[in-house]
Amino acid sequence: MHRNVIVGQSGGPTAVINSSLVGVYKTAKDRGAKTVYGMRHGIKGLLDRQYVDLSDHIKSDLDIDLLKRTPSSFLGSCRFKLPEIKENIEMYQEIFSILEELDIEAFFYIGGNDSMDTIKKLSDYAILTGSDIKFMGVPKTIDNDLACTDHTPGYGSAAKFIAATTKEIIRDGLVYDYPNITIMEIMGRNAGWLTAAAALAKGEDCEGVDMICLPEVTFDLDNFLNKVKELQTGNRSMVIAVSEGIKVADGRYVCELADHVEYVDAFGHKQLAGTGKFLADKVGGELGLKTRSIELSTLQRCAAHMTSRVDITEAFQVGGAAVKAAFEGETGKVVVLVRESEDPYICTTDCQDVHKIANIEKKVPLEWISPDGYNVSEELVHYIRPLIQAELSPVMVDGLPRHLKL
Repeated sequence: MHRNVIVGQSGGPTAVINSSLVGVYKTAKDRGAKTVYGMRHGIKGLLDRQYVDLSDHIKSDLDIDLLKRTPSSFLGSCRFKLPEIKENIEMYQEIFSILEELDIEAFFYIGGNDSMDTIKKLSDYAILTGSDIKFMGVPKTIDNDLACTDHTPGYGSAAKFIAATTKEIIRDGLVYDYPNITIMEIMGRNAGWLTAAAALAKGEDCEGVDMICLPEVTFDLDNFLNKVKELQTGNRSMVIAVSEGIKVADGRYVCELADHVEYVDAFGHKQLAGTGKFLADKVGGELGLKTRSIELSTLQRCAAHMTSRVDITEAFQVGGAAVKAAFEGETGKVVVLVRESEDPYICTTDCQDVHKIANIEKKVPLEWISPDGYNVSEELVHYIRPLIQAELSPVMVDGLPRHLKL
């Protein structure tokens, strides 16, 4: 019989993050963990001694099925940056005191880059002090920017939503017999994986987007306006997909050209918004055409009705793999996905040292971006497509999806 384990969720949620939580919970219970605790609002909540026994809230197979299909973070989240050990050793002593009181054998943290920083620091402190508690990272992020993994759970469902929504926006624009331009603003601070998913809209039944602008390429406003003029002919409509984090040559985000961005989180990230509106206003003023901006915003990460079955399955698998690794003695590791085959698509799990992943951003390779910087290659489309396959329908009650809430 194992001792107790604890799990938390951190950073921005996804449509499948709770499937990873179920993977941790179910695998830990199946392997003999006595109690599986859930941190309320991540490591910050743990410091405030906010935690629950998940068995009090996940009581049946139906609850498990509902939780897999429930978007956002069931346990709540946080954006709390642990200080360096030498800067505040008392905080680490407090965390480990709480873990020891709860008789914790293994600690699991579901999150992205910043969350893996937490796993790195906690596992380093455990080694420094001789603690036997195991610390494992469970990957999650719609941004798909974690190093050492083929992709991240959460990305496939967000990409599926973006591609489907893009097709619908393109169809809508073709209704009118006069030219109009729609600019879609898609999440992505420094990596353009999400915006690149708009390219999947192109097919036998869809013309596809006209331009794709990613943060990996320096944005030139004059060049952008000239490109729009070049493409805009006759009465055709245009749809342009842009990342919220595109930057001009001096390093400013395009959204900062319009308004000063005030909010900065604990990790130093500015809140980005308004890129699409700024560009729509510029294009409208320059060309004298009807323009609109559409900011997909949080819809990209909470649209559980558009979940990819591949994504939700892999999210469950990485949670289970983290428990298996911890119970076999691993610590200071992150579960990663390894693409073994393209056709048929086969992906397995492995573990990588958290020091190779924390605070490192994986960006779209430049060779997967067109030479002019306004489109992506077929190689990138081929990379994304397997991740959006199949569906897992919500449990519908009275015409709407049913969710599980704490």
